[in-house]
Amino acid sequence: MENLQIKIHANRDELGKAAAKDIAARINAVIASKGEATVVFAAAPSQNEMLAHLCEEDIDWTKVRAMHQDEYIGLPDDAEPGFGNFLRRAIFDRKPFKEIHYIQGISDDPNETCRVYTELIEKYPPDIILLGIGENGHLAFNDPAVADFKDPKMVKIVDLDDVCRTQQVNDGCFPTFDDVPKQAITLTMSLILNIPQAIACVPGPLKANAVYNALRGEISETCPASALRLHKDAVLYLDKDSAGKLN
Repeated sequence: MENLQIKIHANRDELGKAAAKDIAARINAVIASKGEATVVFAAAPSQNEMLAHLCEEDIDWTKVRAMHQDEYIGLPDDAEPGFGNFLRRAIFDRKPFKEIHYIQGISDDPNETCRVYTELIEKYPPDIILLGIGENGHLAFNDPAVADFKDPKMVKIVDLDDVCRTQQVNDGCFPTFDDVPKQAITLTMSLILNIPQAIACVPGPLKANAVYNALRGEISETCPASALRLHKDAVLYLDKDSAGKLN
């Protein structure tokens, strides 16, 4: 649809395996061209299968610089639901990355954290971003109320909407709604749209409405994921459950 390639697989594992092969090929191509690659990772249970398969791919991780796209405000640095810690368990501690740049731990001041992470992105412009889509259609933590396709910032502080916070409970990341932080730091929509390559992995029936709105609705901030249709080189990987309403 528009610029967006869409690939539908039978189940989560096949989706993850196919996406991992695609991502590995793209990382290797960037390394071959530039000598290194900077990759922004997404942290969510929807990425589990892809990350597991990506760890099995033939990639020279010593030439890969890792970043991640969002993080809660207010959690301890070692909190299990933290996105940096999720990625540490899933892949960062499993492979010999050239560098890993975490959002958590930069500063106790969220504004200072945004400033420092923005400087890192300016110093090391990402080549590839790995994405999920939220139940409310968000990309990273750009919920509909705070998404801006022409955002002047690269990194910003956002308030999380109730649908987003409920998803974190649905995903098993927090026991109750009240346990989910109300704010987070996120890469902005304008930055995401300007990263040269984007791969989104979106499995499961809980994402079917968001996928339908992203692909069949208008391209607008009311469904931030619809912006993938404007990206110059993006691929959306679905399974039969997440694609279930498209027909």
